[in-house]
Amino acid sequence: MSTPGTDPQSGSGRIVVGVDGSSHSEEALRWALGQARLTGQPVEAVISWRIPAVGVDGAGALMAIDWEGDATSMLENTVARAVDSSDADRVSQRAVMGHPGQVLVDAAADAALLVVGSRGRGGFTGMLLGSVSQHVIARAACPVVVVRGPVDPPE
Repeated sequence: MSTPGTDPQSGSGRIVVGVDGSSHSEEALRWALGQARLTGQPVEAVISWRIPAVGVDGAGALMAIDWEGDATSMLENTVARAVDSSDADRVSQRAVMGHPGQVLVDAAADAALLVVGSRGRGGFTGMLLGSVSQHVIARAACPVVVVRGPVDPPE
């Protein structure tokens, strides 16, 4: 899917991919790498992180967690699973604090393409598109590709 009124040749030439550790984001990363092989563009894998809002009683425990470190580890693990060693030098990685949708819109402000999975790790598994996918489709300054994740086998 692409955003109306955008020029696919504009931007920095990089492909930004949203990663959250889900199978959908792994598929998005694989798709972006396939596109990068065809076009010669670099890929930037981006994950967001933020400290959840809680009451005063739970704040101490939350501050002891390394939120950025956990997000960075998740990003590194996802890239390791999805990227062959022959493509490793094509992918840069970045963990950014903030709302996932806005982090991706900002990261792709000067990109040629933004790629996201159709759903993330949210709890509404029956939805075709997750909230982050919907957010970036509506707001990204570049074309957006939404990649479906692997089909879950019937129970």
